[in-house]
Amino acid sequence: MNNNLQRKPDWLKIKLPKGTNYKEIKGIVARHNLHTICTSGKCPNMGECWAAGTATLMILGEICTRSCKFCATQTGKPLSVDSNEPLNVARSIQLMGLKHAVITSVDRDDLPDKGARHWAKTIEEIRSLNPETTMEVLIPDFDGEPEWIQLVVVAKPNIISHNLETVERLTPLIRSKAKYKTSLEVLRYISKSGVVSKSGIMVGIGETKEEVLKTMDDLLEVGCRIFTIGQYLQPTKSHLPVEEYIHPNLFEEYRRIGLEKGFKMVESAPLVRSSYHAEKHV
Repeated sequence: MNNNLQRKPDWLKIKLPKGTNYKEIKGIVARHNLHTICTSGKCPNMGECWAAGTATLMILGEICTRSCKFCATQTGKPLSVDSNEPLNVARSIQLMGLKHAVITSVDRDDLPDKGARHWAKTIEEIRSLNPETTMEVLIPDFDGEPEWIQLVVVAKPNIISHNLETVERLTPLIRSKAKYKTSLEVLRYISKSGVVSKSGIMVGIGETKEEVLKTMDDLLEVGCRIFTIGQYLQPTKSHLPVEEYIHPNLFEEYRRIGLEKGFKMVESAPLVRSSYHAEKHV
């Protein structure tokens, strides 16, 4: 049954953004023409994270070449890559005084290397200006091409994350181009490289409990050791509808089972997103 038109349960209430840190980060983002997945992805934790002095910066513009049915990021023909962006991002992290930085990007299938070199340059600039800052990068699949994944690996972020987004059966329904097995191979490559790998999924879109547990097994098999699970929330009426609001008790059960299966860390709760509490994952 589609519960999308029903009132959201109490456990999905979101705190309004407030506080000095929130205002400061909002100002830095605006002044430096930065893009954040916090705003473009309509993240429910933006107020909490920005108030705590953390933000997930999005590189390579704000227009994605893919049109996944769950994602609020704008899709279309992207603008040219801003060659000044890597340095601007690094300087902004310095101004924010971040101890831990999270970087993500739109998909750039229009670029020959899918944006991999720009990714590497951004990580290098962040490292240069912020040597004490730990870093997680949430990368696209780069079409599963090892050469392009390696560019990010060599830049040496602390964690490389790539999200499966959903269970295998539902992948063709909600991801416009990405393939479940390709994403697993991306994570396998990262794990074998020696960098900590991480992934996440959304629930409430029609998956079964058995499928979620199978996804855990698939991730563990490729060496992934950090896993996030959160409730899918429909960003607009044109996006995929919510099938079910998952109760917090089941999220807690998923967390417990994931740890028992072998994950080093599992974040599982209704409002969890891939970068939620990311500073704890290093």
